[in-house]
Amino acid sequence: MPWDPAQYLRFAEPRLRPALDLLARVALVDPAEIYDLGAGTGSVTRLLRARWPRARITGVDASPEMLARAAAEAPDIAWVQADLAAWRPPRPADLIVSNAALHWVADHARLLPALLDALAPGGVLAVQMPRNFDAPSHTLIAEVALSGPWRAQLAPLLRPAPVAPPAAYFDLLAPRAARVEIWEAEYLHVLEGEHPVVEWVKGSWLRPLLDALEPAARAAFEARYAAEVARAYPRRPDGRTLFPFRRLFIVATAPDGRGC
Repeated sequence: MPWDPAQYLRFAEPRLRPALDLLARVALVDPAEIYDLGAGTGSVTRLLRARWPRARITGVDASPEMLARAAAEAPDIAWVQADLAAWRPPRPADLIVSNAALHWVADHARLLPALLDALAPGGVLAVQMPRNFDAPSHTLIAEVALSGPWRAQLAPLLRPAPVAPPAAYFDLLAPRAARVEIWEAEYLHVLEGEHPVVEWVKGSWLRPLLDALEPAARAAFEARYAAEVARAYPRRPDGRTLFPFRRLFIVATAPDGRGC
């Protein structure tokens, strides 16, 4: 789907916080080959460049719109357009990072072990994915999609929750890894403005549905969804809205090969 960098970046700071927490658990000192999967506009990729300036860093994303914005801000980084489901590094990676991207890719049982196997000995796979799909912000999308005149158009676009419980990823990666660390965190985002939760999901999970509708139907769908979301996330007397958001983190280290 086409992405709107400006819409996504409306909440750039809270979207970046989980990436900072993820990278804080990566203990590599001087990795030579780093890949950022789902690099988007390059916010995380530029953090990687700042922390490891000697590394060869590549940002990978499927969206030409996002990559154009990224390349304009960081021309010294290599930017590659590719389908994350099929992409594999051309060289063994010391670090593969993916912040809020792999939930868009199906078949994690195949994808994550393949990425772990693509690491150099002692390399690290560091992944963060939203696990907020049972929250009203997301369940209401399906409810509104299935209850209006747009049902036939939108029902085929609805997806089940794409991220499994933490134990499933441990079972998937632990047999292949020297070490696996998995945790969850819920962030309480304090948002401002009119319908801020709607604006947040318009930058990601809601976008494919809105893009499928003609302007009049899109406006009607968004208005109905906004009314439901306002009840689930009421605006506080100070004008701000609290938006809890749960995320899953994985840091898996490849065997260093010394036992072979």
